[in-house]
Amino acid sequence: MSAEKKSYLASIMRLAWQFVKKNGFSMSEALKCAWANMKLKMAMKERIVKFYFQKVDGSLREAYGTLAENLLPPTLGTGRKSSDTIQTYYDTEKQEYRCFKKANRIKMA
Repeated sequence: MSAEKKSYLASIMRLAWQFVKKNGFSMSEALKCAWANMKLKMAMKERIVKFYFQKVDGSLREAYGTLAENLLPPTLGTGRKSSDTIQTYYDTEKQEYRCFKKANRIKMA
């Protein structure tokens, strides 16, 4: 097994355990959600992706986001610490960076 694949599997397992500990997911739910989040992240690194997530206020949000290097504007350091439970993406409609809780991702279209 390649080192890159082992790295992906390890990050999926870490994320799944966070869902179990912090969000009360069963291990089955946590693994499904972790895999879906990894697939979304990999798709966003290649192109603009339409996806849905539940906002903190409970409403559903449709988003078009990307992480593709050629589509991102130049950025300066913000001084913020990154979080393992938050997914940051570049919103192509609003033309700015946004984020959502990984546990709240609904589906990718």
